[in-house]
Amino acid sequence: MALVKRIARARWVQVALGTVAAEYLRLVWHTSRFVLEPADIYDRIAPELPVIFAFWHGQHFMVPFAKPEYYRAKVLISRHHDGEVNAIAAERLGVEAIRGSGDHERRFDRKGGVTAFMSMLTALKDDWSMALTADVPKVSRVVGTGIVKLAQVSGRPIYPVAVATSRRITLASWDRSVVNLPFSRGAIVAAEPVRVAATADAEALAGARRLVEERLNAATERAYAIVDRRGPRS
Repeated sequence: MALVKRIARARWVQVALGTVAAEYLRLVWHTSRFVLEPADIYDRIAPELPVIFAFWHGQHFMVPFAKPEYYRAKVLISRHHDGEVNAIAAERLGVEAIRGSGDHERRFDRKGGVTAFMSMLTALKDDWSMALTADVPKVSRVVGTGIVKLAQVSGRPIYPVAVATSRRITLASWDRSVVNLPFSRGAIVAAEPVRVAATADAEALAGARRLVEERLNAATERAYAIVDRRGPRS
């Protein structure tokens, strides 16, 4: 087992896995037909760039394709060795990686996440949008306070985003990770942005956290309703 772990952590293995993952996701994208909701979302976002894109962990594999090529974006990826494969795949798909993670409350602004938090602030200041999973680590579909603190300090809005495909495999993992499959119907859904005032107190931050959670859940539900044809599009 130790030998397998050493091999898995070898740089050449990680590069190979990241490259294969990126090219597989590219195959899914090019063989599937995606719709946007709302259809003019990029026009709506453009005047507000850079922004913070929020999505659920495990639902994130196709997110690099949700941005137009002309958007400058970076993504937060865990420092864990498994994150190296994700970072390689993301960069191959045109999204630069910032490495770091928060604590159990998804607070990037304290403990080991301080460097990552400052890097994200710098990226936003330099006109790079930031993309990050909003979940508390190991607690699926619960938004932590880190992302709302980032919005508060940076002054940038949070856009909850969901990407879904009709053909998929849902894994029995803590985050219910979805492996998207080629030849699918696809949907990219963005919810209304969440804005956090610089003067927000603890109560206001808690309210913003709940609002991100509600809108991200709604966007996710809507994306799956579209691809699974559960009701007419609004």
